[in-house]
Amino acid sequence: MAGRTRAHVFVSGSVQGVYYRANTRDTAREEGIDGWVKNLEDGRVEAVFEGPEDAVELMIEWCHEGSPAAEVDAVEAEYEEPQGKDGFEIRY
Repeated sequence: MAGRTRAHVFVSGSVQGVYYRANTRDTAREEGIDGWVKNLEDGRVEAVFEGPEDAVELMIEWCHEGSPAAEVDAVEAEYEEPQGKDGFEIRY
C-alpha cells in the first residue's frame, strides 16, 4: 500500500462560480481523500488533499480539468507532512 501524503494545491483560471468546490469535494470523497477546498479572494481555489499517495496524485491531476464548466490555467501543488485530517469539506 502506498504511503500517506498531503498536497496543498492552488488552482487558477475560471474556477469560481462553476461548481469547482462541490465537484472537488465529491471527487475527493469518492477517492477516499481527506482535506478541504475553498475559494480565495484573488479568484483562485485552494485545496488540501491528504491520503494515499496515488489517490492524492489523482486528485492533483483531476484539478487540471476540474468541474465541467471550469477553465483551469494553472495548478500549483506543494507537498507537506500529513496532519491526520479526517473527512473532506468545503470551507467558506
